[in-house]
Amino acid sequence: MQFVVLAVLATVAAAAPQYTESKDARFEASPEVVPILKDDRVQEEDGTYSLDVETGNDIVLTQSGSPTGPEGAVVKAGQYSYVSPDGTPVHVTFVADENGFQPQSDVLPVAPAFPFPIPDFVQEQIDFAAQEDAARARAESNGSSARYNAP
Repeated sequence: MQFVVLAVLATVAAAAPQYTESKDARFEASPEVVPILKDDRVQEEDGTYSLDVETGNDIVLTQSGSPTGPEGAVVKAGQYSYVSPDGTPVHVTFVADENGFQPQSDVLPVAPAFPFPIPDFVQEQIDFAAQEDAARARAESNGSSARYNAP
């Protein structure tokens, strides 16, 4: 009996997940030093600013902003570009204001054109709900109610 218990414990121990430190290349320090080719920043006393940054690995950022939004919020506009790991050049222009961050780029996903085809079972539910709404409106216009009212 002791042998069976020992064998079961050994099997469970062998089947347990082995936790080892994995080296994730994304988080390791790179020995490559990327030079900053350009770093021009201007900050005005009224809160207006601009910056222009360029690095040795083809990252470029140009941005300007001012506190002209509602309640003094900073409204920003600019553009940035870089080369993705697969070699695709990425260029993004943006505005950030009271409507949020609004990027524009050819590489950003685009929602499907509307109207897109509605499945039959969804259309049936929409039609059924419309019929119920129409019946409820007719009942309420006749002075009766589909709801229970206390006497």
